[in-house]
Amino acid sequence: MDRLLADAATRPLCREDLIALLSLTAPQDVARLRRAAFDLATRTVGDGVYYRGIVEFSNECARNCHYCGIRAGNREVERYCLSHEEVVDCALWAAAMGYGSCVLQSGEKWDDAFVGFVEDCVREIKERSRGPELPDGLGITLSVGEHAPAVYRRFRAAGAHRYLLRIETSNPELFARLHPAAQRFEDRVACLSSLREAGFQVGTGVMIGIPGQTVGDLADDILFFRGQDVDMIGMGPYIVHDQSPMRGLGMMPHDELLSLALNMIAVTRLALPDVNIAATTALQALAPDGREQGIACGANVIMPNLTPQDARRNYQLYEGKPCLDEGREACRVCLQHRVETAGRTVVRNAWGDSRHFARRRPPLD
Repeated sequence: MDRLLADAATRPLCREDLIALLSLTAPQDVARLRRAAFDLATRTVGDGVYYRGIVEFSNECARNCHYCGIRAGNREVERYCLSHEEVVDCALWAAAMGYGSCVLQSGEKWDDAFVGFVEDCVREIKERSRGPELPDGLGITLSVGEHAPAVYRRFRAAGAHRYLLRIETSNPELFARLHPAAQRFEDRVACLSSLREAGFQVGTGVMIGIPGQTVGDLADDILFFRGQDVDMIGMGPYIVHDQSPMRGLGMMPHDELLSLALNMIAVTRLALPDVNIAATTALQALAPDGREQGIACGANVIMPNLTPQDARRNYQLYEGKPCLDEGREACRVCLQHRVETAGRTVVRNAWGDSRHFARRRPPLD
């Protein structure tokens, strides 16, 4: 254990090392792992946590992912799409509260109207959020799925500069179990390359605890992150949705799943010291202090939900999503307390860009 933690500071961890660390269960070993990740995050990305105010602007989706509650085939969910004005209002509220950044997230669609809608929202948010505290406007992350390279370039030109495209698993066989045949692992990976070429800070991530997944698969996920040279990681526990085709496969017990998810955050921090890692909302679905625990394991990003409450309950990718009845002001106060409880401070009026991206793409003279 001591050797592995010492090695993490001096050389890239190999697959066997990652498996050994991910597999830790003894309380004293887990505590040392997580403390090492917390301390490393302090040294490499600082002691601040950055807000990404998330606007789930539409649950309309053309995909049929087998695990997802808003899949196209789910006839029980009430579909919605926020108006342009509602999306911009949510983002401007985030700017007024000092968040520094927002995320626009939705189900996956590819029609011209959808692409134009996203592009127009990004452009107006950029223009209207500029001010003394944010002279370049809000930082904007998009999470709207797979698109052609030309579309990614349009989004980038409009003003978005970060993009999250989760692969859910780096195991192609496991990926195929999670998705219909028309969705190919190779296409997902190709999109990550297109995003990088378009100039985005590139984010991806996986689900932890998928039925049939092994600890070796999770180690391979971390190696995939490293191999793809990603800048941001958003990953969380697999939580079954009762209206999904995978509902009969069950899920890990909550305590075991949370422990594995937290180990994954900590080991990813040790393996990739300077990337941004989110403490995702799904952690809180497993424990009231799940997000605080994620921060204590080395995460440095948290996502307050800005989606209007009447729409929020219809954007549930998994069962038991927390904070459905919490207004955005209450969420703001709650998250600040959570961050401070975890021994960190909230950084205001800053984009909080990935340190890894800054090293990967140094500024031009």
